[in-house]
This record gives sequence, structure tokens and C-alpha cells, in this order.
Amino acid sequence: MSNLPLYQVDAFTDQPFHGNPAKVCLLDRPRPAEWMQAVASEMNLSETAFLLPEADGYRLRWFTPGVEVPLCGHATLASAHVLFSTGRLQPDDTAHFYTLSGLLTARSLEGWLELNFPLKPVSPAEPAPGLLESLGVTNPRFVGISDTEYLVELNSDAEVRACQPDFARLKQIPGSGVCITSRSSDPQYDFVSRVFAPQELIDEDPVTGSTHCRLAAYWSGLLGKTSFSAYQASARGGVLRVDIEGERVRLRGQAVTISQGELLV
Repeated sequence: MSNLPLYQVDAFTDQPFHGNPAKVCLLDRPRPAEWMQAVASEMNLSETAFLLPEADGYRLRWFTPGVEVPLCGHATLASAHVLFSTGRLQPDDTAHFYTLSGLLTARSLEGWLELNFPLKPVSPAEPAPGLLESLGVTNPRFVGISDTEYLVELNSDAEVRACQPDFARLKQIPGSGVCITSRSSDPQYDFVSRVFAPQELIDEDPVTGSTHCRLAAYWSGLLGKTSFSAYQASARGGVLRVDIEGERVRLRGQAVTISQGELLV
């Protein structure tokens, strides 16, 4: 029997029980995708990350309870937090993650973790039939798509916070989910957002790093700037600092270990 280290981390927060929880499993050898999917389903969090030493870094894969995903910000932040906080990486090291989205890196900077992700442009699009109705939205400022995720700008952050989607109906919409966003009425943030992905068995994702690769591209065009402070207005809430550098996005956040143990295999 193998005992695999297993951590639960709240990402994009400095307070326990806020931000977005993720499991991080440290593998001793390659494991089948079916096995990792079964573990993620058992953990029943929005993401479970699996780390396997490779070359000068780690192979990193992410699974929701239902599917493997090509990019996940909060579980990458959680993975980096585990590596730095347990001494597997030293404070001046750079974490190298080999993923379905290519090489991703992470650094520890003055109490924050910085991720280097690809920028994701957003293109205007007609909403899929039933999309706006499933959100209860009648007059959006913008509808676009990036990869397979819709982005919908609403008229105020109050509207973003008040949104109550019909998740059963939203689950029928093609794609990987939808992000709603608006400018922030709170001067400490540039914009707010929420993310819904019932297609991936996640009704609402508490804090979504990868979506901020799209939000950064979108809000840069509207606000004429490349550095942002962002708030994801889920019930748990999360804070991100976001900077565009060329075709890359630097996402900064904090994280807290909630529990640690072993997965008995």
C-alpha cells in the first residue's frame, strides 16, 4: 500500500474557509487518468490537483469531480503553496509546472504567490440560446466567448452579486461555463466577477484564476490599463492581483493550508 501526501488548501485568500478550496495530491509515480478522476470525484471539491516530479519541476494535472480541465488557477496556486510551505521548494526557487496548457511557473513574493499564465483574448459572440435566460439577465453590456467559456458584462456589481442562475437550465448550454462581470463600485477593486460551470459539475466556482486570464484581456481593452485588483464575489470571496505582460498574465494571490493527511492507495 502507498500513502500519498494529500493537502487541502484555500486559495486566493489569507483566511481559512474563504477563497477557493483545492486538494493537492503528491504522486509517487504516474497514475491513470481514470484513477485521478475517481479520486477527484471522491474529494468532491471544484478541483483536485495531482503533482508528479518531472525534469526540473512537476507534471501538474487538474480534475473537477466530473472532468479533467486544461487550465486551473486556484489549484495551481494551491500546488505552489504546498511546495513552498513544506520546503520542497525554497523561497527563492521558481516552480515549473508542465501542464495541458504548456509550461506554467510560480514564485513566492513577499507573502504572495505569483503565477505566470497565458493571456486569453475574448471575442464578441451571440449568446447561446437560453444563456441569458438561464442567468436571469435581460440587458447585458457585452457578451463574448474565450475558448469555450462565455463572458457576460452586466451593468453593475450589484447585479453581479444578485444573480441567481437557473443551474439546471445553464447546464444545458454548450461550453465550459460562463463568467459574469462588471466594474467595481468599491474603489479598491477594478472589477468583480462570478463564475458558473454546472457543465463541469461546479454550479459556482468560488475563485477562478484561469478566468482572470480572460478578464484581464477584456478589462484591459475597456479600462486602458494592464494592472488590476480584482474581487470574485462568490459567497466565499477571493482577491487577485492581475498584471498583463505581453501575451502572459501574472496572477498573484495568497493561500492557507486547511488540512493535511494521506491518501491510502
